Amino acid sequence: MSEISELRDFMRKSGAEYKVCKNTLFWLALKEAPFKDQIKDSLKGSTGVVFGFDDPVIAVKKAFDFSEKNEKLKIKLGVVEGKAYSLKELKEVSSLPSKNVLLSMLASGMSSPLTKMACALQAINQKLLYALEQLKNKKAQ
Repeated sequence: MSEISELRDFMRKSGAEYKVCKNTLFWLALKEAPFKDQIKDSLKGSTGVVFGFDDPVIAVKKAFDFSEKNEKLKIKLGVVEGKAYSLKELKEVSSLPSKNVLLSMLASGMSSPLTKMACALQAINQKLLYALEQLKNKKAQ
């Protein structure tokens, strides 16, 4: 019980939530879910569910971090952004950078061509000014 409380606290700090539920209730909740057939076989034994609200990748990372420290927590499978993933696929998801890091990478990738273009245009102005300065100095002599 103390380990479950520890897991709940661990998840809450990362913007996620851990709940233990009965398999029959969980199955009823997933009645309309498109991935229900993929997870049907894994609903045996005790089932705990991690809900990631802000960033699903962080929730997956935190679940794996806790399962490495605590052998009683076994990850069966996961659903991220409406798609069911096997344990192997979840490990790949957990290796992804967080949502904020991906967004900053996207923003820097989009701004890079604009920055290069601005530098190129500025270089043209500088070359023109340099040429005019040289011409001015040449006529002054």
